[in-house]
Order: sequence, then C-alpha cells, then structure tokens
Amino acid sequence: MALKKFKPTTPGQRFKLVSAFDDITASVPEKSLLEPQHKSGGRNNEGKMTMRYMGGGHKQQYRIIDFKRDKENIPATVQTIEYDPNRTARIALLHYADGEKRYIVAPHGLKVGQELFAGKGVSPEIGNTLYLSEIPFGTMIHNIELRPGQGAKMARSAGSGAQLMSRDGKFAVVKMPSGETRLILQSCKATIGIVSNGDHSLESSGKAGRSRWFGRRPRVRGVVMNPVDHPMGGGEGRASGGHPRTRKGMPAKGYKTRSKTKASNKYIIERRKK
Repeated sequence: MALKKFKPTTPGQRFKLVSAFDDITASVPEKSLLEPQHKSGGRNNEGKMTMRYMGGGHKQQYRIIDFKRDKENIPATVQTIEYDPNRTARIALLHYADGEKRYIVAPHGLKVGQELFAGKGVSPEIGNTLYLSEIPFGTMIHNIELRPGQGAKMARSAGSGAQLMSRDGKFAVVKMPSGETRLILQSCKATIGIVSNGDHSLESSGKAGRSRWFGRRPRVRGVVMNPVDHPMGGGEGRASGGHPRTRKGMPAKGYKTRSKTKASNKYIIERRKK
C-alpha cells in the first residue's frame, strides 16, 4: 500500500497525496454483486434538509459485502482485490468451491489465489473467520460481530484492527482500535488480520473539488454564522465564539455525551483514551 505524490504542476497537485492503487488487481467489479446506490443529498422523504454538507458526488454502485461469513467449512479462493468507492478499505472477490461468489473486506496481506475458510476448527490465518472462542490470545482481528450471527459491526475501516486479550466466562476480552477494552460473546465471529489500505489516513485531497467528487459540500464553521444559526455565532469582528458547542447547544470537545444508563456500559471494561 503505497502513496502517490504528484509534481506541483497545478495548485491542486501540489499537496495531493493519494493511494497508488498498486494492490488492485481488477478494475471491473463483479456484476452479480452490484446494487444501485441512491443518494439523498441530505434530504428526508419530505424533501427537507436533515443533514448538512451533503450532495453531488460521482455516481456509484454499491458492492454487496459478506459481513456474516456464514458459508462454513467451504473453501473459497481469492480471485481479485478491488477498489470500493463506498468504503476506505479494499475488497476481495471470493470464488467458493460450490460456485458462489462473494465480496469480503480485504485484510492487509491477502493475496490473489489464497484459499480462505470460515467456521469451527479453522486455522487462525489471515482472512479466515473464526469464533472468538477459538482464536489464540494476542491475535489481531477485524470484522467483529457484536451478536452471534448478526454480521460484522466493528473494526471494518481501513487499517483498523482489534486485539483478543483474554477470555472471561462466556465472554472474550477485546481491545478495540480506539483503545477501549470490552467484553464480546465468544460465540461471535471475527476475521484474522487487520484491514487493508492502512495508508488511507495519510491521504490528502489537494483541492476542494476532489471532496466534491465524494459528495461532500463545504462545511461552514459555527463561529462565522449569525446568532440565529449557531450558539457560537455573532459578535463584532472575529469573535472567538465562547464555549465550544454543537448547533443544538450540546457542549463539544471533551464533554462526555454517552448515557450513564446505556445498556452496553456493563460490557466496557476500560473506556477509550481521550
């Protein structure tokens, strides 16, 4: 996963830093695993804007990803590593021995031609999906389920990976990418390895127009708004804006908004670092 730097032939190229795409092996996606991707532009069913700074962007098709990995003990061969416009990670096309094709989130180090398995009694190798009860301690994992059979919910973005620390009764102790340590049922599945495209966080668009291609409109700071639009707006000249708050008045930047009575609090052993 290398990054590509450009000669500063234009102002937009000067600070542009994007993926070299040297890990991509196919440019055309599997047609049977595509779905239409409809865009809302941040509007609800009444046409009213409910999310700001969304709209435009290049037309995309959704790639159907297998987050459940429920085809157990059937060998699958990695056919291609592909780019997915809907996520930061790369995806891999698997051809199963029974003829079915599926996309998965590609872990770092996955190669074309590699054979993958899922289920009980599977060896803990990169790309294989196992139950947390069978994964060795200290192993880096991703695509972690929160409920058995639900499908992967955590550690799915580029470069992220959690670590299996220990087991406690029917739970496994997992250290999350954020630094949080929490309990997850051992009957949940996870995939071995960390997610591909770890250099994604180092990328730089180089110009505002490239953000527009992704469907991101310009974000306006609260301090430059009027008092009617934002709690930090108004004032004479370049006023600082007072205490950091959201548009609805909730304190921001350090204020804890997590509910003290949230049901999942009992599964969190150590909170994430500030």
